[in-house]
Amino acid sequence: MLCEGCFLVQLPELAAAESIFTDYAYFSSYSSSWVRHAERYAADMVERLGLGPGHQVIEIASNDGYLLRHFRDRGVPVLGIEPARNVAAAAQDAGIPTLVQFFGRDMARELAAEGRQADLLVANNVLAHTPRLNDFVAGIGEILKPAGIATLEFPHLVRLIAENQFDTIYHEHFSYFSFTTARAVFAQHGLEIFDVEELPTHGGSLRIYARRPATGQPDGSRVQELLERERELGVSSLDYYRSFGARVEECKRDLLEFLIGARRLGKRIAGYGAPAKGNTLLNYCGVRGDFLEFTVDKSPHKQGLYLPGTRIPILPPEELGRARPDYVLILPWNLKQEIVSEMKEVRSWGGRFLVAVPQVEVLA
Repeated sequence: MLCEGCFLVQLPELAAAESIFTDYAYFSSYSSSWVRHAERYAADMVERLGLGPGHQVIEIASNDGYLLRHFRDRGVPVLGIEPARNVAAAAQDAGIPTLVQFFGRDMARELAAEGRQADLLVANNVLAHTPRLNDFVAGIGEILKPAGIATLEFPHLVRLIAENQFDTIYHEHFSYFSFTTARAVFAQHGLEIFDVEELPTHGGSLRIYARRPATGQPDGSRVQELLERERELGVSSLDYYRSFGARVEECKRDLLEFLIGARRLGKRIAGYGAPAKGNTLLNYCGVRGDFLEFTVDKSPHKQGLYLPGTRIPILPPEELGRARPDYVLILPWNLKQEIVSEMKEVRSWGGRFLVAVPQVEVLA
């Protein structure tokens, strides 16, 4: 769904957040590249803001503590907020204080009343996951100290459309943001986005920097540059969004043609990873066990289960070495470099890696 006023792209709320995020299968620490990304961020922010023992870092959707541990190890007090009890327990076991709750305005006010406000508020890959967008952003304004800043990372809608990343559209992601729309949402709640970075993570993300309006402090040049670029692309016009569906259909046809051709030649195909985006891809394209025999995943929390809808079994990575498939379809394509590097043995028996997004490609 697309709002003709602010051009926020949203899914209808077909699955309640409480049914998705209270017992969660994704543990951030199992992605080594994502942990390195978090460590670099923590080091940069400690230096940029001069953070130390007298400051407070709060993270919303802190998962298993993969990010906050890097601030803690640098002597900065931390607090995590995570609604999924199972991943919050992993963070607590690692010594990261974590509140098991959904974040919003009421919770932010309670923490502020207790004197727990943030010099730095971090919210990575959660803005898209909240159906109560206004309540969430209002809460950010409540929990920041007067001079505090918030940084948020989320997939950039412009990259999603340009690179045909339709598989990132699924029930956990309620909203999809251009920078233009995100800036309008934050302004509605008295927060200004004064800087922005474009990141390679998750197929192309934005990291925004927000604060209470600061008189006499102009926006960074990257803000105006990105706004102008989006204006030229036409993100505030309906025509910009209308060609997307046809390209998605073409991607489906290309993947099915490849899989049918490979199977007719007697080739065996397995998957790597069990991400939510993989379920969008496989179910939309109608790929079942007759094409993809199984998939593997490093997370023991997913092994022994089945992909929803397709009923493709999820096995440990070692199964690739036993089965020796001809092709391995990488479902979390945003981690393809990490996966190819870690699974070099696939090429030892002549196996090849394959991705389907933004287009079908056998990796060199």
